[in-house]
Amino acid sequence: MAALSGKVVQHNLVAKCCQQDRELSTKYRLYYCTLSRRNLLPPVGGKLAWNGNSTMQLDALSKFKRGIVYCNAASSSTAIPTVEKSNFLKLQNGSDIRGVAVDGVEGEPLTLTETVTEAIAAGFSGWLLAKKKNVSSKCLRVSIGHDSRISAQKLQDAVSRGLARAGVEVIQYGLASTPAMFNSTLTENEEFSCPVDGSIMITASHLPYNRNGFKFFTSAGGLGKPDIKDILERAADIYKNIANDDSKGAETAASLDVKRVDYMSVYASNLVAAVRKAAGNIEKPLEGFHIVVDAGNGAGGFFVGKVLEPLGAITSGSQFLEPDGLFPNHIPNPEDKTAMKAITKAVLDNRADLGIIFDTDVDRSAAVDSSGREFNRNRLIALMSAIILEEHPGTTIVTDSVTSDGLTTFIEKKLGGKHHRFKRGYKNVIDEAIRLNSVGEEAHLAIETSGHGALKENHWLDDGAYLMVKLLNKLASARTSGLGGGSKVLTDMVEGLEEPAVAVELRLKIDQNHPDLQGGSFRDYGEAVLKQLENTVELDAKLLKAPVNYEGVRVSGYGGWFLLRLSLHDPVLPLNIEAPSKEDAVKLAHDVLNAVKEFTALDTSALTKFVGV
Repeated sequence: MAALSGKVVQHNLVAKCCQQDRELSTKYRLYYCTLSRRNLLPPVGGKLAWNGNSTMQLDALSKFKRGIVYCNAASSSTAIPTVEKSNFLKLQNGSDIRGVAVDGVEGEPLTLTETVTEAIAAGFSGWLLAKKKNVSSKCLRVSIGHDSRISAQKLQDAVSRGLARAGVEVIQYGLASTPAMFNSTLTENEEFSCPVDGSIMITASHLPYNRNGFKFFTSAGGLGKPDIKDILERAADIYKNIANDDSKGAETAASLDVKRVDYMSVYASNLVAAVRKAAGNIEKPLEGFHIVVDAGNGAGGFFVGKVLEPLGAITSGSQFLEPDGLFPNHIPNPEDKTAMKAITKAVLDNRADLGIIFDTDVDRSAAVDSSGREFNRNRLIALMSAIILEEHPGTTIVTDSVTSDGLTTFIEKKLGGKHHRFKRGYKNVIDEAIRLNSVGEEAHLAIETSGHGALKENHWLDDGAYLMVKLLNKLASARTSGLGGGSKVLTDMVEGLEEPAVAVELRLKIDQNHPDLQGGSFRDYGEAVLKQLENTVELDAKLLKAPVNYEGVRVSGYGGWFLLRLSLHDPVLPLNIEAPSKEDAVKLAHDVLNAVKEFTALDTSALTKFVGV
């Protein structure tokens, strides 16, 4: 990867070489590094990195009975409250960590304090050193990035202190995207201190402003559930050392080399290069195309100035590019109807060729064509499948469990590929695609209806920006081939996709305090509900259970289908129904209701309302 000129690596603190063969145990406190507030990250690449309290922020926050932007977390210099290991483990959200980082919302106490964050970062260092068994003689290097959340700066500093406790070389990227953080483990460019041994992204995706969390990466990709549990268990033990430290670690701390790097310029330059290559190495292959972007006030604003404009695209009408962790315009989520209406309106108002929308940390995306037709959920999967199957005929497309029957027909009958429907959860989908390749079944795309999409050619990283680059490649190459301009080339690629007239998701909650559970787990109760439904379906000639299914109970009938499954993390049974008419959808819902109505701990009110009982 070529170095970019004019990018300077800045040193914040007095440089000192990391000590060799450092043990990650009770010695953490000897390497404590206090970062002063005057060293907060300045704007990177012209984009705001939260380092002050603007009037707008304070006015908005006052509505929530808060007077400061940063979370009211216990600082490392104050008395540290006790946090049990079980509380650390509750922060796990699949392959991520998430918690409440900003005080002030009733019923949502702080769980992701600065001290907890320090312990988690040190826990990651311990986990990383255990994985990198051959690097004990050199200092580990870890990059840190964050999205636009108002707690980002506090947590970035806390992560830096936690890494410093472990003697790790800290590199701060400031405002960044999740995919860029993974890429920093692969980039070979010493000017930017790359590659790093590990990377931490501070984000909670599209969750409310008071939440935050962490995603972790090595060159092997994102960490899995067992890895997150390991890190949190280490963090719980380290937290006790911090609590007993009584600030002595800060007094005796060794200085640590902390750098600030504009890595987003490196990441964006790779996206630009990919589009130019697809167009035959034309400098501005998107010249004349009008493309608008909606970043939802998250971290995706860079895509306009660092990707589209260097490629020659017109970007007027792009909106919500400035980072604002209060998300004042709409939730940055391609699945959100308000968000999709916003980007659709922007496309139509500006008569643009294409609209692109990102979630907060840019690992998910969606698009809108010039007529206002949305490319998200099943339609985005269909479009990406069409692009990938042109490049890799016959390959397997791996999706999550709630994709439609019409999508299966489109992939297999129209495109000549194979549709492998797996479990919900982007990591589950990606891991399944990797597994299929390992046993000899070629798979090049793993994509979830939420907008998470990962390609084999891109190291199986769910990268919303790279997904959109694949669309831009198609636009650019079509023009080069003389196939016309605009987004029609994309729209034509999903022609023939059968889409249901009715598609709903109803969430049936399990009351964990209900006597029916008798002290048991909601998961066991949910499995009992699913077993009862399965037994009922087998006795009904009008219904057909899916012969191959990896999650919940999927059933066809009345020209449509339903899937009842247990949520990955919550006491909820989501019910997805698709049908050719509301009447047929109601028939399917009736069958589910009749099968599960005896489970009194299950809240079926949403289902009852849908069927009109």
